[in-house]
Amino acid sequence: MRVKDADILIVPGYTNSGPDHWQSRWQAKLSTARRVEQAEWSKPVREDWTRTVADAVNEADRPVVLVAHSLGVATAVQAIPMFRRTIAGAFLVAPPDVANPSIRPKHLMTFGPYPRDPLPFPSLVIGSSNDPFCSLDVAQDIANAWGSLFIHAGEAGHINADAGYGPWPEGSMAFANFLTRLQG
Repeated sequence: MRVKDADILIVPGYTNSGPDHWQSRWQAKLSTARRVEQAEWSKPVREDWTRTVADAVNEADRPVVLVAHSLGVATAVQAIPMFRRTIAGAFLVAPPDVANPSIRPKHLMTFGPYPRDPLPFPSLVIGSSNDPFCSLDVAQDIANAWGSLFIHAGEAGHINADAGYGPWPEGSMAFANFLTRLQG
């Protein structure tokens, strides 16, 4: 699949992705990418966030490729039952452990637990060995339950701008490779 053949939906997490974040950079470079805008970035409500993602998916003109980060991963996965359009694939980066009672802010737990069924479309999960929001074991377990390909990014923190992942060329290469494997 090529970029022009898909609606690429950027699904940021808690507090959105700032201008230096890889999601914002990709959105600016990918001609068919658009961000799913949440009404309230700092006070996420699961029902509102999942409905917003489902609406964006259902309004798409082409097969959808989800590009989710952090709480955006939980949001996108929880929204799946509401999708009426074809999802070509999902590129899921740094999923938070929403079942961990130590997660902060605590209201992020309202996005869990994750479903344990295989996702109904191809997916790739990227996790880090020192992500403060999810252990590598939990990220691998989530990916396994979903039937997702898993990439271990090494010690990459939360794979965001604060961890040094603005341009993230390795992520761009992984995404390009992922896209080439998707059917329209």
